[in-house]
Amino acid sequence: MPIRVLIVEDNAVARGFLARVVRESFSDELSFVEAAGIEAASAALDLQGDGTEAFRLILCDLEQPDQAGLTLLARLAGYPAIRIATTLHSDDDHLFPALQCGASGYLLKEDRFEVLVEELQRIVRGQPPLSPSMARRMQAFLRAQNLPEGDARALTPRESEVLLQISKGFTVKEIARLMGMKGQMVNEHIRGAYRKLALASAPQQALLAGATLDT
Repeated sequence: MPIRVLIVEDNAVARGFLARVVRESFSDELSFVEAAGIEAASAALDLQGDGTEAFRLILCDLEQPDQAGLTLLARLAGYPAIRIATTLHSDDDHLFPALQCGASGYLLKEDRFEVLVEELQRIVRGQPPLSPSMARRMQAFLRAQNLPEGDARALTPRESEVLLQISKGFTVKEIARLMGMKGQMVNEHIRGAYRKLALASAPQQALLAGATLDT
């Protein structure tokens, strides 16, 4: 059974480029659905109810009009697929809302082809990207929620420590050595922080999910 991939991108050249990145990243048999806009993507997702195999990987362009890319990501909360935001912008103001909407990671479309292949493989392996500035922003946002200890949205002490070390510029390998754990566990703590951010951002997700997808 081929792995189903949905690419949501309004630029035909970019759609083709991203499809090449996905093909190069995996040896599995792949089945692509390319959507030029959010309406087409929604139609493809609506077909899941007729017994069609679910998408396993979704790449969603953030440069859609009226924040439609974020709206789609918010509506996909809980959907059993790896959801990746694709964008031309690397600034935190642009990327942070995508993580709040539950994106599993992000790809910068202006990166070199081989870099994108490597980044996509890492995300699918459970190694999401996280810059020092993004780690600081994530930690500050969650701290500002004043969540009680034990709350499902609250960072664990280990997750907080990993974010702190990332914010200082340490790599996953360096953090593993500093904290006496395997790199795989460091990545698990990063994924945990991603999940906590999405959970704590549920009100923002709900507002976006209720927005229109018309473009």
